[in-house]
Amino acid sequence: MSLVESGKKKIEWVSRHMPILNTIKKQFEKEQPFRGKKITICIHLEAKTAYFATVLKAGGAQVVATGCNPLSTQDDVVEGLRSYGVTVYAKHSATEEEYNNDLRKALEQQPDIILDDGGDLTAIIHHEMPELIETLYGGTEETTTGILRLRAREKEGQLKFPVISANDAFCKYLFDNRYGTGQSVWDGINRTTNLIVSSKNVVIAGYGWCGKGAAMRAKGLGGNVIVCEVNPIKAIEAVMDGFRVMSMEEASKIGDIFVTVTGCKDVITKKHMENMKDGVILANAGHFDVEINKQDLAAVSVEKKTVRDNIEAYITKDGRHLNLLAEGRLVNLAAGDGHPAEIMDMSFSIQALSLKYINEHHGEMTNKVYNVPEELDRYVAGLKLKTLGVSIDRLTEEQEHYINDFME
Repeated sequence: MSLVESGKKKIEWVSRHMPILNTIKKQFEKEQPFRGKKITICIHLEAKTAYFATVLKAGGAQVVATGCNPLSTQDDVVEGLRSYGVTVYAKHSATEEEYNNDLRKALEQQPDIILDDGGDLTAIIHHEMPELIETLYGGTEETTTGILRLRAREKEGQLKFPVISANDAFCKYLFDNRYGTGQSVWDGINRTTNLIVSSKNVVIAGYGWCGKGAAMRAKGLGGNVIVCEVNPIKAIEAVMDGFRVMSMEEASKIGDIFVTVTGCKDVITKKHMENMKDGVILANAGHFDVEINKQDLAAVSVEKKTVRDNIEAYITKDGRHLNLLAEGRLVNLAAGDGHPAEIMDMSFSIQALSLKYINEHHGEMTNKVYNVPEELDRYVAGLKLKTLGVSIDRLTEEQEHYINDFME
């Protein structure tokens, strides 16, 4: 019971800071867009996502939830969410086998629509449970890593149901990826290490929207920011934003704190670890724990020990400590509470409306990755401005005519 009450308090707290989702919840309660439908969501199970699940339930859905990362699941939130009538298959620190079994159990409910975060549900449906495809309307995908996997599948003609990329909505990546990741990554690192950022060389691997946010916040904390990139255009952007840009091989010799935010694997490997200073902090903010090669960390070390909650020190033969945070998993969720509620208010509102769109339009959709309809993006942006007490101008009829009509 103590877990239930703790979880409910967390859910109730964030609900008071998510006004857009509250507006949508009222609409859903009235319209019941998901009446009789089953929705399975695979997502980081913390307070904000739990509240989002209750919004879908308010719209008439039978909601089943499972985690998309074993270390980001909060057990008290799971129990709190169950008390709201949502079926949950997840627990903190689940083994790989337990984690995958939970995903399968969530899918055994035969959902009409899925919400995925990282692509694990989609992979299981395609490879292990293809019988679900026949009645599946489609799904949404929350994060960059999942979209990369989906687009690769689509390119090969192997995507078997339509998916809306919530990740690519303006109201998601411009704010969630940049400001949400930027703040929550450093919340997680600072809470875990209790060390200063100011004066240190901070290496950000990847200068997408998440990397931009992490770099911006590191600069604000007084860090000397170095960006590592493989894309020449993004590298130029980082230079013009005032950051040093160099290869990871160069950066590995001078970095104090490393944050990987690429969505790729083997960003930091043995050759980099062999160059690193004693006491470096290694943190990952990409979806999977493959950006910092943990096998290589073990190979360069003679001992591994837990030196603080969520910090494992890999001790090399020459006595250097390479400190890995949160087992190389998402540092902002595995070692923190994730993005701020006000940021996720926008992202989950996009998700809720995208799920509603699939429910209403799946018959017109083909097996490809869709962008969020622009009108949904603008609707959420308008609600956000309203909650901020901000008003903006409108085009007059003459202005509309001027910019939209062909003029000789």
